Amino acid sequence: MELTPRTLDDDDVTVEEGEVEPRPRRPRRRRSRWAPLVVLAVVLLGIGALVYRGLNDAALYFRNADEAVAQRDDLGTKRFRLQGTVVGDPVVDGDEVTFDVAFNGVDVAVDHTGTPPDMFKPGIPVVLEGHWNEAGDVFESDRMLIKHDESYESEDDYQQRIGEAEQGGDGTPATADGAAGAGDAPAGAGG
Repeated sequence: MELTPRTLDDDDVTVEEGEVEPRPRRPRRRRSRWAPLVVLAVVLLGIGALVYRGLNDAALYFRNADEAVAQRDDLGTKRFRLQGTVVGDPVVDGDEVTFDVAFNGVDVAVDHTGTPPDMFKPGIPVVLEGHWNEAGDVFESDRMLIKHDESYESEDDYQQRIGEAEQGGDGTPATADGAAGAGDAPAGAGG
């Protein structure tokens, strides 16, 4: 007894009327096992690049003015954040602002490019992003953040300030043109 499978040649197959002729089988394409691995590798590289960039941006180091002066040679012209309190009167020239910041008794001259925030004034703590100039004697900034304290006024203080503002700032009612009332003539101005 012979157990070998038999195959039919195309000549041995007859198609009767009404039957559909069988299509020849295509050779099965082997699925590439590498495609999912390549896609996974590309995704992992993309995520890795995003994490690396995010960590580098977050690693913009924060220095107080005294620390920045002490580390001036090591910092060179690398970007970092400088923290200090604005001292003296800032000089505004277009979108350039020149001023000094101080921390722990150490002053740093700053040239800031850009419009400063509304709260910018002497005595306010600021955080500046930038770098030392080539000479290493001026901090060149292009981004300024104002640090504010957490002291908030109560509703009563707010209402009192609003009332004073509505009354000309000194408790007397203001006239339609914003001036103090008629009864507020300067001392010795008629009698």
